Amino acid sequence: MRLAIDVMGGDQGPHALIEGAARAVIETPGLELILFGPHQQISAELSRLPRPLAAATSRLLVHDVAHSVAATATAAWALRRGQSTSMAQMLRCLAQGDALAGVSVGNTAALVALARRELGMLAGMSRPAISTAIPARGGRRCYLLDLGANVDSPASRLVEFALIGAAMAEQVDGIARPRAALLNVGAESTKGSASVREADRLLRESADSLPFAYLGYAEGGDIFQGELDVIVCDGFAGNAVLKASEGLAGMLVERVQLAFASRLRGRLASWIGKPVLKHLKQELDPVRYNGASLLGLQGIVVKSHGGTRADGFYYAIRRAMQEVEHNLPERLAKRWSFNE
Repeated sequence: MRLAIDVMGGDQGPHALIEGAARAVIETPGLELILFGPHQQISAELSRLPRPLAAATSRLLVHDVAHSVAATATAAWALRRGQSTSMAQMLRCLAQGDALAGVSVGNTAALVALARRELGMLAGMSRPAISTAIPARGGRRCYLLDLGANVDSPASRLVEFALIGAAMAEQVDGIARPRAALLNVGAESTKGSASVREADRLLRESADSLPFAYLGYAEGGDIFQGELDVIVCDGFAGNAVLKASEGLAGMLVERVQLAFASRLRGRLASWIGKPVLKHLKQELDPVRYNGASLLGLQGIVVKSHGGTRADGFYYAIRRAMQEVEHNLPERLAKRWSFNE
């Protein structure tokens, strides 16, 4: 399996991303990664990999690209002047079939615009949606979309997102009839923005023919209850919910650890409960959920947090690999007809 990796644009620089890429290669026989960025800089980072990861260099191929997309660049700039950047070259490699998936930590607006142009959209989808699976009660998970690709979405696009999110839940998690809802500030029909209320009307009118169960409005807390498989919102609300959830999860793990360690009796309980604490941290650690899919493209692109470190980037690469294994775009295209 060969993936294309844009190692430029992250807050931590390429060092953390290359270390995460090396870990993915070491743990996955047959995985090969093409690293897009300045050859000299990438080669220097490869030479500084710790000894356990040094063996990965034979399967980390460097594609020399001098330029990258700045964090302040607009989508319009990327489309007009970004052809020589590491992001655009990575996506072109994917479009030409030289890699099965792409991963980037770069500018979200630029990534969405360039991916849409280079890879094209599934029939009937107007724009990609960024989506990830949020852990919920009972070992379940809920797909939340959009997470920032489209800050302000009309009703018709929210309906598209409901369709593609339900397709994701069915194809990846095997849910025969996913339960979907629109994120809103309350359950009353009069609440919410005009686009959300219109999307609700459209979904209710076609409820009998939808390939999922539309359950109306959901509030923020419903994401974690395990009673919904898909929650749809615009990118502004979705991104805020995601970042707040990650911050809360990190704070909760830290508070639990501090509470155990604060007293002698607590330290004894901490020692006894260490396996439980470790499991809790693993379950809630936002790093494990780094990497969000750009759904609706005719190809696999995963967006990693710009501030991610090596472990987080490793998980973003793992997510891309899982989508390749699921043959996700083809399965989504075959399952739903987005033209209807």
